[in-house]
Amino acid sequence: MKIISLYDTTLRDGSQSEDVSFTVEDKIRIAHKLDEIGINYIEGGWPGSNPKDMDFFSRIQSINFKQAKITAFGSTRHPKNDVKNDKNIKNLIEAKTDVVTIFGKSWDMHVKEALSTTLEENLRMVKDSVRYLKDNCSEVLFDAEHFFDGFKNNPEYAMKVLKEAESAGADWIVLCDTNGGSLPSEVEQACSLVKNSINTKIGIHTHNDSELAVANALAAIQAGVEQVQGTINGFGERCGNANLISVIPNLKLKLGLNCISDKQMQSLTDLSSFVYELANQAHWNHQPYVGKSAFAHKGGIHVSAVKKNSATYEHITPESVGNVQRILISDLSGKSNILSKAQEYGIDIDDHDQKLKSILDKLKSLEQLGYQYEGAEASFELLMRDALGEKEYFFDFIGFRVIVEQRGEDEKPISEATVRIRVNGIQEVTAAEGIGPVNALDKAIKKALGKFYPEMKNVSLFDYKVRILDQNKGTQAKTRVLIESGDHNSKWGTVGVSDNIIEASWQALIDSVEYKLNSFSKHSSRK
Repeated sequence: MKIISLYDTTLRDGSQSEDVSFTVEDKIRIAHKLDEIGINYIEGGWPGSNPKDMDFFSRIQSINFKQAKITAFGSTRHPKNDVKNDKNIKNLIEAKTDVVTIFGKSWDMHVKEALSTTLEENLRMVKDSVRYLKDNCSEVLFDAEHFFDGFKNNPEYAMKVLKEAESAGADWIVLCDTNGGSLPSEVEQACSLVKNSINTKIGIHTHNDSELAVANALAAIQAGVEQVQGTINGFGERCGNANLISVIPNLKLKLGLNCISDKQMQSLTDLSSFVYELANQAHWNHQPYVGKSAFAHKGGIHVSAVKKNSATYEHITPESVGNVQRILISDLSGKSNILSKAQEYGIDIDDHDQKLKSILDKLKSLEQLGYQYEGAEASFELLMRDALGEKEYFFDFIGFRVIVEQRGEDEKPISEATVRIRVNGIQEVTAAEGIGPVNALDKAIKKALGKFYPEMKNVSLFDYKVRILDQNKGTQAKTRVLIESGDHNSKWGTVGVSDNIIEASWQALIDSVEYKLNSFSKHSSRK
């Protein structure tokens, strides 16, 4: 079976979407998920373009991945610079990744008007940059920017650009539909010609401005291209990029091409939801393959038919991509998801256990209230262990109070939190100041518990996100708070929901410390 290489650019191209922003912690967590699902290349960002990307590449060097190659992205040298002294090229090398991807112009109009240089100089820029980078790192990919527009306008020059990259030693040449305006027939024709003209392996990078990014990527694959680039959930500039969440099952299930394992593909729905949560975006319920409504049935005729044979109204089995069939009248489904999570957490439960139904019922009632557990794995594990009687309780909550005070027009507000807890019958009242009410609460909780559990001093709050769930209610709207915490060894996500943002934050913070204490207890001799 032909193997297709998967190249993810969610952390770079995807983050260029106007409503998406990832922290460095988000990017590292997403990179781990991409590696687990079988992505071959993870494009981490553009070194030197901003402090966040510089920090990412610095920190990612100490992290081991199962198979994915972390890739730095940049451009060919500046027309007026020698390649050895070009700042962009230097930054790419200093990122110390084994793989570097650079883009160069393949549309003559762009060379003249965007770069303000000659066609000949652009060819030298491509050759110099690829060759120099190839001398300094293991693998170089050349993205032929605007290739399909360039091929339409001046096919001879567009092909010259590819041949310069090939002669300089590029390991991959990626054809880019940068403006997203090409049709599948045009993409397939151009890719076939390129395949017959150069010996270097070819990739495809498409944008969705004509709602054809996935179709164009598949057309390129059918023409012989061996690598497909895209983003999770189609995030990206303007209308987005090819959505790998759709591309992958189309490759594997429709075209019979090998890209990830069957088991890895069953995590597609979780991966999609995870990235939505870290991007602080509402999930697209009608998203193909992984959306909540993708295999939902409401009409009477449909429901009657799928109960007899799901193939009557489902083009694949939902479980193959980690989704579930939903009958909207009774909302029957979900056991397989619970069992999968139980296995992941090391919890012993089978599908005949009566407690499984109580977990499922609890989950449905909480989701109805606005809880989402993608990106809040720790909260969900606590929910399961509580239902199974496996959760340990290390303290009793008595109450909390938060005060925000501004003492002068030109002074910053002061936030103070007081927490009351009881441990082994001993009541502890602790106060702390912080930068904002949530920070103050976080400090007060850990200060109070730290007297009894010294391991709490190692726990830090890394990220804090708030989602408004019912926007039409204004300041009375219910909010969902997602918190990422961690220590020296791991990170975990927790969630809280309330129409009071402080209470929602409190719930997520308490879950965070309870998860830490339960995890520490499992891996230590303390009982």
